[in-house]
Amino acid sequence: MVEAGMETSRINDPRTPPSTPPAGCDVVTVPARQGLEAVDILRRGTGEAVGPVLHDDGGGTLGFLVPPGTAAAWDVPGSTCTETDGRGLPLAPEPPMEGSDWLLPPGEADLATDPAMLREALGEAARTIEAADSCR
Repeated sequence: MVEAGMETSRINDPRTPPSTPPAGCDVVTVPARQGLEAVDILRRGTGEAVGPVLHDDGGGTLGFLVPPGTAAAWDVPGSTCTETDGRGLPLAPEPPMEGSDWLLPPGEADLATDPAMLREALGEAARTIEAADSCR
């Protein structure tokens, strides 16, 4: 979002590294297969369309960090969006939850994933998976 010539999608606090997503990001959780496909779709785009992504090995899910407030309007079937309010979600090289790991860690992924772009990518991923499964 651009306002008065300033980029407002990043934190402008000089003490916060520019590669750190906003604190308190919400998390969109999807099945790993659909999430991996969505990551590929997003990375084929502008390259900056996907933010940090967590992989939960035990649960077979991916968690996309999205801007705070996304959970209030998230309505994509087959996924959930959890509001974190910044509680216990450190954006550091170490994964924030035991049994998880960063697929795209903070620092490699600049901003939280844009929810509209994620919604489109998840839809395309679902269609791609459905088409692939119907060919078997």
